[in-house]
Amino acid sequence: MIKLVYCVWRREDVSQEEFHNYWLNTHGPNVRSVAEKINALRYVQSHRVDTPTNDAMRQSRNMTAPYDGITEVWFRDEAHMNEATASQQGREAGLFLIEDEARFINLEKSCLFVTEEHEVFDLR
Repeated sequence: MIKLVYCVWRREDVSQEEFHNYWLNTHGPNVRSVAEKINALRYVQSHRVDTPTNDAMRQSRNMTAPYDGITEVWFRDEAHMNEATASQQGREAGLFLIEDEARFINLEKSCLFVTEEHEVFDLR
């Protein structure tokens, strides 16, 4: 299993409240509506929580400002993920999502990459 990780910054003309609301309540359902067309198996949004703890942890490591959140999208494997872009409906779904992301995400400042998980522990 592989995962696409998308670290997102909101557009400067979109408030934090508007950003998180749109991302969760509009973009999330939009992704769900095309999940089969893009071969996505799972989709999770992690919204940054504004807390003094963030600043303390960042300062202790001399790090830059945090992203507004991350998205994770799971696929069976890279071939399965890439297979979607080979179909017309997969390409159309991808363009639909990019157009929607441009409404609230600063695409130039954000980043995405493919990962493979290595679970080290789960104490749940």
